[in-house]
Amino acid sequence: MELSLFGVFVVGLFSTLHCVGMCGGIVGALTYSLPQPIRDSRWRLSPYILAYNLGRISSYTLAGALIGGFSQTFFDKLFPDLGHLLLQGLAFIMMVSIGLYLAGWFPDFARIEHLGSPVWKRLEPLGKKLLPVRTLWQAYAFGLVWGWLPCGLVYSVLIWSASTGSASDSALFMLAFGLGTLPTLLGAGIVSGWFMGLGRQPAFRKLVGLTIIVLATMTLGYNLQQTGKPHTHLKPVTSDETR
Repeated sequence: MELSLFGVFVVGLFSTLHCVGMCGGIVGALTYSLPQPIRDSRWRLSPYILAYNLGRISSYTLAGALIGGFSQTFFDKLFPDLGHLLLQGLAFIMMVSIGLYLAGWFPDFARIEHLGSPVWKRLEPLGKKLLPVRTLWQAYAFGLVWGWLPCGLVYSVLIWSASTGSASDSALFMLAFGLGTLPTLLGAGIVSGWFMGLGRQPAFRKLVGLTIIVLATMTLGYNLQQTGKPHTHLKPVTSDETR
């Protein structure tokens, strides 16, 4: 689990260009809806951007809990003997696919975002009703809604999180991913510009993709090793048996 959490944090951290492309305009809409005095002060604007991102990550975490609980019930009921192995296989496939996508070798993987279009058509009007943003709670609610924006990368990580087989682990998984996206989406400054510069380098994108694929292989190997270990159950010795 630790390797998977590290891997999904790396995915969030280095999904720079994709995150800016998908969410940059939304953050801009939030920013320009605020009163001019708040926009002119970085210290007054930052809490609103943070509240928006906390709302977005809360939605990721909730989605993880929902899909984790569903997958646990689904695999336990239909595949009681093979469920764990099937989840491991799903995790490996999703990790490798995300690695290929981030490296630029599998661009069609982003089409997975079409799965969420029906839900988004119902939620998008709610997000628009929250504009213009005037309070921190309103910014948080705005983030809660826009956290469900159809995004191939988020959806693929969400499917990956289903492989944990429990609601709590899947929620933790999506939380780690969301925290990985924070450095970019919190916006301006040297750190964000540095990540953007790295994200534009094809060699670096390939390195990140290969890192995810290596982590996928290591995670699968470790899980299979743990699955193959024999489990011995020692019967406790009672006082009668010692006589």
